[in-house]
Amino acid sequence: MSESPLTPDDFPEEVPGQLSAEEAGPAGELPEEAATDSPEATDEAEEAPRPDPVEEFKNELLLLPGEWYVVHTYAGYEKRVKANVESRTQSLNMEEYIFQVEVPEHEVTEVKSGKRQQVTEKVLPGYVLVRMDLTDESWSAIRNTPGVTGFVGLSNKPAPLSLTEVAKLLAPEPEEEPEKAQQARSGGGAEVRSDVAYEIGESVTVMEGPFATLPATVSEINPDTQKLKVLVSIFGRETPVELSFNQVAKI
Repeated sequence: MSESPLTPDDFPEEVPGQLSAEEAGPAGELPEEAATDSPEATDEAEEAPRPDPVEEFKNELLLLPGEWYVVHTYAGYEKRVKANVESRTQSLNMEEYIFQVEVPEHEVTEVKSGKRQQVTEKVLPGYVLVRMDLTDESWSAIRNTPGVTGFVGLSNKPAPLSLTEVAKLLAPEPEEEPEKAQQARSGGGAEVRSDVAYEIGESVTVMEGPFATLPATVSEINPDTQKLKVLVSIFGRETPVELSFNQVAKI
């Protein structure tokens, strides 16, 4: 019996892009080149390190004209002085010498009636920061602003702040982890201590915030809000700063 002649149907067409059994390997495995494109391989790629926000802020400061000076004000007049300086800068045509006025503030967790809440507080009560080119005219414009008692430093030649000092006072605070932020808002997390472990006149070390590592002296204690008022030596003066119990440590 003779064999049937071969026809084109006995040779199926190869679909473009389709791998043969030999190319796919055992059990239809993909070749190594294709496997490297899998989502798992992408997920394993190392994430680029996040830039330090403080260093980024300092780099931005380098590009700005002028230097930062500290101006002393009457207590509670900080924002009024800021508005007065900005107004006088325009009225005296000093925009080319006085560039920016800031009242440093930060977010803190306050305890009232056993509940935690986020509030905004001044970092340096009784002070404002001014970015300016110091000349006799710009010095006079600031010094004679209502509410200002003087520059920090020599009366006629104040010393500018370093970039590190400015960053400590004005750099944006690092973002909290979502879980911790939610705990702070809802009052979760660690229980609020009711005991008072500090005494007036006691020496402590500031552990958090722009004054971290600085020594301080306890001047007031408020058990209800779990806060202390401490005196910190800033710019040659003892300045009152309000801190939570957990923001200081005994020496």
